Amino acid sequence: MKIKLKNIIKAKHDFWHFINTTPLVYSERLSKKYDANIYLKREDLQPVRSYKIRWAFNLINSLSKKEKDAWVVCASAWNHAQWVAITCNHLKINGTIFMPITTPEQKVYKTKQFGWKYIDIVLIWDTFDEAFKASKNFEKKHWSTFVHPFDDERIITGQATIWLEIYDELEKDPDYIICPIWGWWVVSWIISITKDLEKNTKIIGAEPTWALSMKTSLENWINTALEKIDVFVDWASVGRVWDKTFQIAKEYNLQIISCPENRVCTTILEYLKEDWFVIEPAWALTTDALKDLKEEIKWKDVVLIVSWGNFDFERLQEVKERSMRYEWLKRYFIISFPQRPGALKDFLWCLWENDDIARFEYLKKSNKNRAPVFIWIETNDKNNWEKITNKMEKLWFKHHDVTNDELYFDLLV
Repeated sequence: MKIKLKNIIKAKHDFWHFINTTPLVYSERLSKKYDANIYLKREDLQPVRSYKIRWAFNLINSLSKKEKDAWVVCASAWNHAQWVAITCNHLKINGTIFMPITTPEQKVYKTKQFGWKYIDIVLIWDTFDEAFKASKNFEKKHWSTFVHPFDDERIITGQATIWLEIYDELEKDPDYIICPIWGWWVVSWIISITKDLEKNTKIIGAEPTWALSMKTSLENWINTALEKIDVFVDWASVGRVWDKTFQIAKEYNLQIISCPENRVCTTILEYLKEDWFVIEPAWALTTDALKDLKEEIKWKDVVLIVSWGNFDFERLQEVKERSMRYEWLKRYFIISFPQRPGALKDFLWCLWENDDIARFEYLKKSNKNRAPVFIWIETNDKNNWEKITNKMEKLWFKHHDVTNDELYFDLLV
């Protein structure tokens, strides 16, 4: 699919009154950290805090009057729904949106708020794939127009307007553009447009470590479905990428960076602490990937697309916990405690200055001399752990480290 520059310019002209031209911001913090020129394309500054509004508007706005009158339908794991909703509201078009039941309440609420009286929301099943199937059935039954989140030339043309702005604002070809992989679309349109217009920019993709569907497929040389994924990184966690996107990535020999989910949490907190803005896990991937590219990008011009600031603050505690686990500043232990007065006082000798017990759960069992205790320990020096565990062994506190046991983590956080 060859995207024409004149169509990209036309799309940009068609929605200039509705969609912002977002700034390409030089990040002094990241540039110093990586000895490179790092720029952030701040799509989180759109009214709906995401660049997806570009393609939803471009597709729906291009429909004929007959198609607009016949209703539109889409499926979304989260954000695509909001951009379709706000576009329907703006253009006064009715639509139905299918979303998984697992979608956070905040996202459902915002989608309904954006769409007002022009959209209906149907919550169905647990995954995007199931919502997608239901929406396609609705399309056939009601002769509606399906607003695809990726596989449509009008979608890609709308997406490409962000590419146009990057090159206009930078006024030269960046050496790198880093973007997350989401099953099928983000990398596809950037690669396609960059190749079509013969730009000297290397595209790099980023995926969460426990959902490496694209990286696995490229290594196997065939599009491969993963049997199990960790869905923490929202929409970037997919079991199988789109065939068209895989083919484009394979022909391009796309480089993929694997980003550990817990390290991504550290990246989110760094933005919150240092830059005072919130970024969703999926779009934190682009910045997190820099940690594995430090030597390659040195002295280069690097653009990171930053989008989707619709962070659910109920997840903040989990993000903090995951980050501390990755930084090795917090560990969880099950410890065999003697059932006698003074046992806790003895255990405190295992800790060092500035170490802290963040959680302590003890169930006394009268028919045994010892009982298990669940303890969370925090430290400000990850080198303390060896000293702590050595002391526990000397004082006969048998222990089992369950820090990386996901069952315990899901149960307790």
